Amino acid sequence: MKPISKFFAPVALASLALMSAPAAAQVEGKVATASISNAILGVPSFQTALSQVRTTYAAQIEQLQAKRTQLDGLLTPYDTDGNGSIDQGAETIALQGGGNFQQIQTLRLEVSGLENQITAAQVYAVEQVLAQYQVALNEVATQQQIVMVVDPSSLLYAAEGADITAAVSTSLAGKVSAVGIVPPQGWQPSNSGVQIFQEIQRRLLLQEARARAAQQQQQGNAEAPAGR
Repeated sequence: MKPISKFFAPVALASLALMSAPAAAQVEGKVATASISNAILGVPSFQTALSQVRTTYAAQIEQLQAKRTQLDGLLTPYDTDGNGSIDQGAETIALQGGGNFQQIQTLRLEVSGLENQITAAQVYAVEQVLAQYQVALNEVATQQQIVMVVDPSSLLYAAEGADITAAVSTSLAGKVSAVGIVPPQGWQPSNSGVQIFQEIQRRLLLQEARARAAQQQQQGNAEAPAGR
């Protein structure tokens, strides 16, 4: 698997070239954008893998939720300013001097262990698709005669149709028909896999938040009295 820096490093250079170079020195040819995290999210086998994680690790997820609730209950009395976290200073000192400090530390370790099991399965799934990303990207770029591809977050403006993420997803889908979720013995996540997983997680959380907001708005509209 190629390091993620090979994907991101050209982005900043491309942005500088497009913004500061004289017109005659600018890149000649088609420039496109592609989001790695969105491309991976668009692969059906990866979506299946995410669903399988929720099923295969259902017991761990249930335990994690229960232990988080228990831990929050134990920490709440020490959160004197009510900001949802134990701040460095008086709150931490009080926590460390509390009679249930060892119980809290044990719970923290248990929560961390469960989180690591679930996250490892998800990152492992990401890495299997990510391993084929460069191949898929090169394929689409060649087919569409694209000379440069940059991450959309690095651009101030892109014309309609410049985004080739969907095409890259389609290419990836043909190359990754199945994604495993059980890492082999001794497997360690790569920095690139973790980074992309975190970006995917942020996108999924944003999608869920938008879906909830839309649902609440629909419910509000349905409950609103009809105008005369």
